[in-house]
Amino acid sequence: MAQQVFDQDGEQQVNDEFVDDVTDADEREKAYRERGTSRPITVVGNPVLHKECKDVTEFDDELAKLIDDMFASQRTAEGVGLAANQIGVDLKVFVYDCMDDQGVRHVGVVCNPVLDELPAERRVLDDSNEGCLSVPGAYAELARPDYAVVRGQDAQGNPIAVEGTGYFARCLQHETDHLYGYLYIDRLSKRDRKDALKQMAEREPRYPVVAND
Repeated sequence: MAQQVFDQDGEQQVNDEFVDDVTDADEREKAYRERGTSRPITVVGNPVLHKECKDVTEFDDELAKLIDDMFASQRTAEGVGLAANQIGVDLKVFVYDCMDDQGVRHVGVVCNPVLDELPAERRVLDDSNEGCLSVPGAYAELARPDYAVVRGQDAQGNPIAVEGTGYFARCLQHETDHLYGYLYIDRLSKRDRKDALKQMAEREPRYPVVAND
């Protein structure tokens, strides 16, 4: 997939057109959610979360139904992003309903996501707390770039690019990670990962989850 081009000062040389995920965000999220059926969330330890998902190759009614269900599930769990494997589906697709640091709401879908590799001068790290619906009740500081671009396809198979800063950038990176078999706790030190799992064990999830056998 195409990469963004930056000059020596870290400025974009090409004005890429990013998807408009802001206009009518409320209405679009509501429409997805009301068509969908909420499903329980898979949690750490479930095999589907720990392997790379399959590419989306069929952009059909079945995919559209999955996306509706993902938005419904995301709302039930009060999340800002959800990957398909978090409801047990082995496909590279995630949805998001996330505010950025300016309070602007972004709502959208990305299939087959790939994150742009940022040049060193654009990698300004933000070490804010991070959590995950698949690790319910646990939070830990995790350094991630405060800017992200993810490229992929929309629900109809059209190529798209999504740009995010701050908290929204964290969301895009977090959800893309999921589809390649990584949870945020996999990026923590052994000590912090152990602490996150302890937090999870000590707290009851506030939404339906799939118990691991």
